Amino acid sequence: MRRLIGGALAGVLALAACGTADESGTPSGDATGGTKTVKLQLQWFVQAQFAGYIAAVDKGFYKEQGLDVQILEGGVDIVPQTVLAQGQADFAVAWVPKALASREQGAQITEIAQVFQRSGTYQVSFADSNIKAPADLKGKKVGNWGFGNEFELFAGMTKAGLDPGKDVTLVQQQFDMQALLRRDIDAAQAMSYNEYAQLLEAKNPKTGQLYQPADFTVLNWNDVGTAMLQDAVWASSEKLNDSAFQDTATKFLTGSFKGWAYCRDNAEECRDLVVKRGSKLGASHQLWQMNEVNKLVWPSPAGVGMLDENQWKQTVDLSLTTKNQDGQTVITKQPEGTAYTNDYVQKALNALMAQGVDVKGTSFAPKTVELEEGGA
Repeated sequence: MRRLIGGALAGVLALAACGTADESGTPSGDATGGTKTVKLQLQWFVQAQFAGYIAAVDKGFYKEQGLDVQILEGGVDIVPQTVLAQGQADFAVAWVPKALASREQGAQITEIAQVFQRSGTYQVSFADSNIKAPADLKGKKVGNWGFGNEFELFAGMTKAGLDPGKDVTLVQQQFDMQALLRRDIDAAQAMSYNEYAQLLEAKNPKTGQLYQPADFTVLNWNDVGTAMLQDAVWASSEKLNDSAFQDTATKFLTGSFKGWAYCRDNAEECRDLVVKRGSKLGASHQLWQMNEVNKLVWPSPAGVGMLDENQWKQTVDLSLTTKNQDGQTVITKQPEGTAYTNDYVQKALNALMAQGVDVKGTSFAPKTVELEEGGA
C-alpha cells in the first residue's frame, strides 16, 4: 500500500514544484482589500462529493468570513495532502488513512475537521455470485482501484481470515464499473455516491430495463466493522502554530459547514451548482450523489466536522494491522505530533449556532432519487 501511495506522492511532488507560490512557499494571493485568498485542494474531480465547499463559494458563505476561497480540482495523479504539505494549498480534502501514510512519510499536516461521519466505500457483486460476506471473496476475482482506496477492502478480508495476497485474485480496476458489468471480475469497488449509481444507470440486457438494487449484493464496510474515516479537512501543522492562520482555519470551517448545511436542505440547488461548475457527470447522477453524500455527513451527532475519537482509533488501528498483498501495513507506528484537533471545529460550530444554523441535522431524511440511463 505504501508503495502505491509513494508512487503517487512522487508524481505530485513534481507537480507541486510547478505550482504558484512565492519564495517562502506561501500560496499566492494573500489578503487584499480586506479579503484573504486561500486555496482548497480537492481529492477528486468536481462532483457533489464536494458540494458543501462549492456552495460556500457560490452562496457567499466564505465571503461572509472575509475569505476568497479558490477550489483546486483533483484527479488521478493528484495527492491532495502532498499538495498541501508542499505549500501549494492552504487546506486539502483527503481520506484519513491516506493522509496518515503521508504523515509517516514526512508530510507535516493536521486534520482540522471530519466532514464525512461515515465511509462511502462498497464492494459490489452480482447477487447470483453469492458474495454475502467478506469471507465469500475467497477464490474470487476482486477489483480495486489501488492508490490507497483499497484499505477497507483489505481490512475486511483480514477480519474474515483471508490473505489478500493468496486467497483472492486482485485485479486493478478502472474508475468505473465496466469490468463488473462484463463479469470480468466478481466484485468491484464502488463509492455509494458514484460508481454504485453507475450500475443502476446501466441497462440489464436480459430485461431491457435498468438494473435494480436487488440485482446486486453490497458489502458495506460500515456494517462489516472495517470502515475507515474518509473526507476530512487538513491543514499545515506548521501554519497552525500561527494565530492569524488559526483564525483563518476557523473562518474557513465556518463557511464550509454552512455550505454543507445548505446542501443538506437544498440538494437540488447544490446539484445545479456542481453541474454549473463543470462536472462531467449528468444532473440525475449528481442529484443521487448529493443525496448519498448527505447521508455520509448527516446526521452529525456532535456537530458537523467534529471528529469522533473512537472512529479515529478504529482507523488508526486498522491502518496499523491491515496488510496488503505484499504484507505491508498502511502505517507502521502510531501517528506522531498533532495528527488531529477539534479546536477549530468547535469555534466554527459556536459561530454557526449563534447564527441559528442547524449544525447537527438530527432530523435529516434522505430523498428518493430516480436515476436515468447513463446518468443523464
